[in-house]
Amino acid sequence: MARSTTDTHEGFTAEERAAMKEHAKEQKKAASRRGSRAEKEAAAERDVLAKIAGMPEADRVIAERIHALVKAAAPELKAKLWYGMPAYARNGKVVCHLQPAGKFKTRYATLGFSDEAALDDGTVFPTAFAVKELTEADEERISALIARAVS
Repeated sequence: MARSTTDTHEGFTAEERAAMKEHAKEQKKAASRRGSRAEKEAAAERDVLAKIAGMPEADRVIAERIHALVKAAAPELKAKLWYGMPAYARNGKVVCHLQPAGKFKTRYATLGFSDEAALDDGTVFPTAFAVKELTEADEERISALIARAVS
């Protein structure tokens, strides 16, 4: 039996579908870029900075600081968009990313680390951190996490 388009289902949310569409566009854009590796990386950095600049103020303030912390603590990580979010990669693989609160309509931003990050600490350890604002102590902790993630 065919399902009506008005039926409810347990599929992806509108925000998740939008993120997947953004990811597909990012992949196409990256694949179509011409130039040297350095030129492609510079273009990806500009894309991330433009995405951050377009965020609502609360998300933008956090994203700008996270971006600066990543660049200072792990300059070898390259900025790129990942599902429409600022992300930082090594050898093309995302190590960490910032999910702005507005992205999925949550009450806080999330700094997430992938399995590429060297954050292992025993058998159970966090890989995502809620970020509501950034104090100096928070920035120090995040810098240390990022440096550890690439060690």
